[in-house]
Amino acid sequence: MLRTQVAIVGGGPAGLLLSHLLHLQGIDSVVLERRSQDYVEQRVRAGVLEQGTVDLLHECGVGERLGREGEEHEGVFVQFDEERLRIPFQELTGRSITVYGQKQVVRDLNERRLADGGRLLHEVDDVAVHDIATDHPSVTFVHEGESQALEADFIAGCDGFHGVCREAIPADVRRVYERVYPFGWLGILAEVAPSTDELIYANNARGFALHSMRSPSISRFYLQCPPDEPIENWPDQQIWDELATRLDSPGWQLRQGPIFDKSVTPMRSFVAEPLRHGRLFLAGDSAHIVPPTGAKGLNLALADVDRLAEALADHYRTGTETGLDEYSAACLQRVWRVQHFSWWMTSLTHRFEGPDQDFDRRLQRSQFDYLRTSRAAATTLAENYVGLPLR
Repeated sequence: MLRTQVAIVGGGPAGLLLSHLLHLQGIDSVVLERRSQDYVEQRVRAGVLEQGTVDLLHECGVGERLGREGEEHEGVFVQFDEERLRIPFQELTGRSITVYGQKQVVRDLNERRLADGGRLLHEVDDVAVHDIATDHPSVTFVHEGESQALEADFIAGCDGFHGVCREAIPADVRRVYERVYPFGWLGILAEVAPSTDELIYANNARGFALHSMRSPSISRFYLQCPPDEPIENWPDQQIWDELATRLDSPGWQLRQGPIFDKSVTPMRSFVAEPLRHGRLFLAGDSAHIVPPTGAKGLNLALADVDRLAEALADHYRTGTETGLDEYSAACLQRVWRVQHFSWWMTSLTHRFEGPDQDFDRRLQRSQFDYLRTSRAAATTLAENYVGLPLR
């Protein structure tokens, strides 16, 4: 049987960062990931990092490429029909965001863990966790055709929404809160320079649109659509025409280019409580999902593991259980704040169908006008978007 101090199920950004933070404290870990390393590094995911996330990655020594290639943004545009309003983050909060794709974060963490001799096992199947309510939990799995067992002091479930760790918590202990939205996002990546220097969140009568970016030559766009929309219903030119309509603003023009990635993502809010049972701790998407409107999923996951790594380090250093005992409640306080902000941004910017849709749209107009005329309202948006302090 293999042995480690912390078994980490899931080799995405949360699992990799946790492994790295533990390594810096002299704590051994093994990371188990069901996908290949190449697949994990190429997954198209979020690209907006909060100020606290950027600071954390620099502090733990994996921010060199982020510092070179990340694009710092000191504000964001919110648009209602053709009227565009800038929310100046730096002026209102003294902080900013950085555009740097999740796959770049994963690549940086992978390279650092491998350089440090980290144990990362990819393409692992049939993962199961055992004895989590005892002092000797373990994980069984199949790797390279061989059945193996990994004994640990603790298990960290960083294995995403469809992973096995959350389901290992007994049903009579676990409580789930969920909201499924009646729309999804059609997302594209295109080989074209961004048409804006900062992100644009647009509320149009035809639905929501977002203009983001990945680099000086790659742009990222989203369109509100039905959650089960077949991607075949959206030929490239129709996408560009719809983006041009929903993002239209006087004196502004949308650049177009070849589209090389298209997908439709349903939207939900999800929280499973508690984030700890016995020696098992949940982090990231295994415990919570937020709608992508507030760009919070990756940031929230990394905030979880930052807190977990600190609690584990305190335990191994002093024997205290305080940080471990407080982990779930402390994380959930941040989770629900982020859930509220993500819901609020979604309700501000999306079209809601139904008998109350005209009433809802008037409320959205009122909220937009309030952002335009109230520094306090704009500061609230800016403060939540750039991210609350990690600790």
